[in-house]
Amino acid sequence: MLSKVWSGAIIGLDAIPVEVEVDVASQGLPSFTIVGLPDKAVEESRERVRASLKNSGADFPAKRITVNLAPADLPKIGPSYDLPIAVGMLIASGQLQVNITDCIFSGELSLDGKLRNTNGILPLALLARERHIKRFYLPKENAKEAAFISGVEVFPVENLTELFFHLSGQKLITPQPISEVDNFLLDQKFDYDLKDIYGQEQAKRALEIAAAGGHNILFKGPPGAGKTLLARTLPSILPQMTFSEMLEVTKIYSIAGLLNNKGIITSRPFRSPHHTTSHIGLIGGGTFPKPGEISLAHRGVLFLDELPEFSRTVTESLRQPLEDGMVSISRAQGRVTFPAKLMLIAAQNPCQCGYLGDNLHTCTCSTSMILRYQKRVSGPMLDRIDIHLDVPAVKVDKLTSKDTQNNEASKIVRERVQKARDKQIKRFAGTILANNADMSSRDIKLFCPLENDCITLLSQAVEKLKLSARSYHRIIKLSRTIADLDNADKITTQHIAESLQYRQKHNNLL
Repeated sequence: MLSKVWSGAIIGLDAIPVEVEVDVASQGLPSFTIVGLPDKAVEESRERVRASLKNSGADFPAKRITVNLAPADLPKIGPSYDLPIAVGMLIASGQLQVNITDCIFSGELSLDGKLRNTNGILPLALLARERHIKRFYLPKENAKEAAFISGVEVFPVENLTELFFHLSGQKLITPQPISEVDNFLLDQKFDYDLKDIYGQEQAKRALEIAAAGGHNILFKGPPGAGKTLLARTLPSILPQMTFSEMLEVTKIYSIAGLLNNKGIITSRPFRSPHHTTSHIGLIGGGTFPKPGEISLAHRGVLFLDELPEFSRTVTESLRQPLEDGMVSISRAQGRVTFPAKLMLIAAQNPCQCGYLGDNLHTCTCSTSMILRYQKRVSGPMLDRIDIHLDVPAVKVDKLTSKDTQNNEASKIVRERVQKARDKQIKRFAGTILANNADMSSRDIKLFCPLENDCITLLSQAVEKLKLSARSYHRIIKLSRTIADLDNADKITTQHIAESLQYRQKHNNLL
């Protein structure tokens, strides 16, 4: 007897429908074969399904069993096919009679028949809605994750016995209620706040501009100046994610197995990989490509502390994703694309000892050591960073001051950032752009017209500072963000002048 059960395979960030065909032949020696390009985890499902059926009280047919995962030319990975194979086995062996043409199944089985937490559930829920599949049976631990997708009835299954009674109509499973995003927004908390940072007013201003427009930023200063603290405070002033952005980020974390039963991610990600991180760890990859740190930071922040300490290969691999907002990974099995629209915030010392240009400490580095240290990050990479800012050491009177009235809280700054982002959302309505940093050169001509005095100032700056065409366009985008924070409709010379202050400055070593 033949049965067919719907499931799905995760390719990149999307789910592709997979038809699990189970045939229990009446003739032939007892065997259990899985075909359709299964990996080791899928092949081992034979033993998990066999044990879970027996321990759940069902009969495992001692016949020739063939399981085909169609389409046959698509690689199948992971243990999520355990549940559809088990359900197909029950139907093909005649132990269960039910119509499941409008159902999709996914979940890993334990040997006693219980369902374990399974990665990649959210893309499958989106696939079910796209294909007009009405019911989704999945592990109970993943129910919250799928319940955010409207139009699909989610059934949380605790074990195989419970599912058997439900499908046979003996004892129905209560569907998971639809999850509301607003309930998760109430839990947002930040570990760092701008009001706790003393001094560094210019750095705080730069953070606000970066957050308002989604710009990349580099802090350079001596040890202990507060570069890392400033970076970790950035998430507290970033604008609230839209629902579509939440789904994008949650899909990535669901596939990577980092969701941790959160249901949905409502706070912008903050990823801070160590400088020993490999190229694949940062970009993503593997035999079956998985998202790396830059994709895990999608719609959020990627913080690279001690930027020159990262491998040159690793930092250079960031150049294309920073421009395109995505990363493409090609392997023998095919090519996948992961999103990487992120804010890069980096920190570094001015030299190897860290005290070049410091008034309180003497730099012990030779000229050759300083040049060698500064050349660890290439010019093209630095050219892709919008804001370059020197962060001096904080003076003692700032640290010991009890006057905190001038220290703005992150909540106040976040309100200004949100207003600036709202202007950008209105400006870019009907396009794929989300913020000013996403604009291309063509978009800049369309959305950032300049007056003659602004063009004159920019021309003089390009000639004097030897700016590249990329730097020219990034100055205009940064000026547009500063104008949005000022609630100005047009870019003025004042906005251009401030943005020019954030361009890369070269240290005089002689």
